[in-house]
Amino acid sequence: MLTGIEEVDWASLGHAYGPADDVPALLRGLASPDPAEREAGLDGMYGAVHHQGDVYDSTLACIPFLLELVADPAVQDRGGIVELLTSIGGIELDDEDDDLDGPSGAGPGDDGFVPAANFAMASAAVAAGADVFLCLVDDADPEVRLAAPVALASLHPDPARVLTLLRERLTVEPDTEVLLALVEAVGRIALRHASLRAETVDWLGWLARAAQDPGLRLAALAQLARCAPGRIPEDVVRRVTELLEEIRTAPAADDAGGEAASARLPVTLVGQVRELLGEQAAGRRTPWTEELLRTLHGALDDRVDDRIALILAQLRSPDPAQRSDAIWLCGGLIRRWRGRYEEVVGLVGAQLADPDARLREAATSFLERLFELGAPAADALAGVLTGRARHVGPGGASAAAGGLAGLTGRTGRDGALLALARSGDARAVPLLARALEGRGEVRRELLYAVDGLGPAAAGLAPLLRRRLAAVELDEDLYDRAAPLLYALAAVRGGQALPEVLRVLRGAPEHRREWVREAAARTLGAFGPAAREAVPELRELLGAESASVATAAARALWAVEGDAEAVVPVLVRWLRPGTSGADRCAAAQALGAIGPAAAGAARALRPGLTSRDLWERVRCAAALWRVSGETERTLPVLLAAWEENRHARVEVAACLAEMGPAAAAAQLPILTELTRRHRHNAREGASGSHDIHQDEKLLTLCRAALTLMERPARPWREERPTGDANGSGPGRDRRPTGDAEPPGPGRERRPTEDADGSGPWQEKRPTQDADASGPQRHERPAQDADAPGPRQEERPAGGAGGRAVEGER
Repeated sequence: MLTGIEEVDWASLGHAYGPADDVPALLRGLASPDPAEREAGLDGMYGAVHHQGDVYDSTLACIPFLLELVADPAVQDRGGIVELLTSIGGIELDDEDDDLDGPSGAGPGDDGFVPAANFAMASAAVAAGADVFLCLVDDADPEVRLAAPVALASLHPDPARVLTLLRERLTVEPDTEVLLALVEAVGRIALRHASLRAETVDWLGWLARAAQDPGLRLAALAQLARCAPGRIPEDVVRRVTELLEEIRTAPAADDAGGEAASARLPVTLVGQVRELLGEQAAGRRTPWTEELLRTLHGALDDRVDDRIALILAQLRSPDPAQRSDAIWLCGGLIRRWRGRYEEVVGLVGAQLADPDARLREAATSFLERLFELGAPAADALAGVLTGRARHVGPGGASAAAGGLAGLTGRTGRDGALLALARSGDARAVPLLARALEGRGEVRRELLYAVDGLGPAAAGLAPLLRRRLAAVELDEDLYDRAAPLLYALAAVRGGQALPEVLRVLRGAPEHRREWVREAAARTLGAFGPAAREAVPELRELLGAESASVATAAARALWAVEGDAEAVVPVLVRWLRPGTSGADRCAAAQALGAIGPAAAGAARALRPGLTSRDLWERVRCAAALWRVSGETERTLPVLLAAWEENRHARVEVAACLAEMGPAAAAAQLPILTELTRRHRHNAREGASGSHDIHQDEKLLTLCRAALTLMERPARPWREERPTGDANGSGPGRDRRPTGDAEPPGPGRERRPTEDADGSGPWQEKRPTQDADASGPQRHERPAQDADAPGPRQEERPAGGAGGRAVEGER
């Protein structure tokens, strides 16, 4: 076994962590009779030799030995080795691959550089030995049989031969999950080989109707939808619902070998992943239905109404596992597609009172991200939080479901309260007050949700003030004080002025500029009530940081209304030689001042031709706000709208302010309103604020259209003046909504949200015309006209640690 392994000069080869002289031990570990050694060997192969999918020269040298191990029936756990080979040899290069030069953009002179040719050589080497997989479809080990079909469909050079073999094996295979793998492999062949597609699609259509096993019919239907979307039956929702019910009510199969698998300890990352997957499948008779439904949803794609109907049927199932699957699938759907989700959200809210803990967790994680779309579940959320909701336990006894004492942890009480607060429901206010009265830490996202609660949240000011007074002026000051400052700004808690000044004056060296900026924003939100802070704010006008100086300028304007004191300071940050981010900050501040800053128009005009898209947008918006110049600014805004979809929220806000003057923008706005795909949806990624940000765009677009239809009036007349407690003295209120959209980043801020994104943090989208997704730099941000900090919406990872559609 492993003949010739000593003849390879492994030390001259490399992997992710340097010389590959440890690879022989890893290969021998894969062949060990000790389960722990086999697991450690596989973990090392993925961790170093095939690190994050890369193929090194040591990876190529391993391929013959891996094929030898797979062919030896005496080697245990060969299914994992088959999957490793499938990953190594199955990477497909195409013209759209922008990372062929190596990991993370590394070049030939960089450590860790992986030539693109390695991927092609790996594919050829594995394909040359792929006949070994033909013998595995009837292997005694079901894990080997489970891995073999995908390996054959991905790697074998004779797809017609493989297709015949897979279809033949389907008639005799006893294991349900292997049967599903066989059907998936057939679908993969149809996708990869056009010459076999028609034959394969017809066979899948026949199998979806004729197979006796309902799981097999569902698998065939999912692959049929994937390979030939045009062949999806019109009654797909009814058929899938009936199949799920057949699967649910079918007699349970014997669970052979379950104890032996669970006896192995997760000593490595590979083992921990396996254990996690086992926990997710625990207690489920048919855990594989989730993957089939995800495949089907992916194939249905923009058939949103059908997907919603399918999810509604699942949410009404007696099986809690099916309802849980429906919630996770709907998470992927609602983040990518616009639609009517009221009924779905209401049914998800009903799951909060279910006795199944995992179902409640799924429902809470889903509702956290909905913001205003979560309103149909508000009654359920409030009922759970106050203990009014009840569920019937397994024995038939009724019990209170939740309450402040009954729901614990990030996705329990806090998650339900966060969802309720983000929905804008005033019933969250007394619950937030109880949380603030306690001694424990309050989840920071709850504090950032205060701004959505409106005037009802004003009563939280004394509690927020007390919390801020207790914050230590140490190196953790920013992390602890920033959420409280944000919430105080949202409720206009001017009575907390002494506490805010204490933080401003006592900020330590560590992150001092960040603290000063956050405090200045809060003082600006207090307006004239913060007059005592004028000396400190005037001193901050001379700060070396543009973010601090501009925040202080905005605050001084809100407190005193003296444009002559702040406009020259802001204009200095527009001079050549300053960074684009600094010019953006100054432009936004000038736009917030409005017509009183008309003298800055000349300094803003050069920004209209900047190479940086965000500088163009910010300067154009500011120029219109200070001078009403439409002829210069509207073309810049419309060009940015088309160039980068992530700029559309900010552009739409300005177009709504322009009213009839922006009539030329009607077509792009109408086009946006007819799209079903969310403007910020990205493949394989999502964020906690994505839905809210897109819904904000739709709201602004509708407002812009309505305002465009009004009779045109002189520019200064059509901008209603805000009250003294809002925008500041002499400042005009504009319909920009809440959060400022992503914009240029400056220095990186610590994230305020558990999934990597928090309020006051701007993200800098790429300037590429296709706007494939923001490359984000976090930092505090504020709406151009908001009197105080407003919450920023940002993408992030899957809720509750659970991946969503397209991410798992």
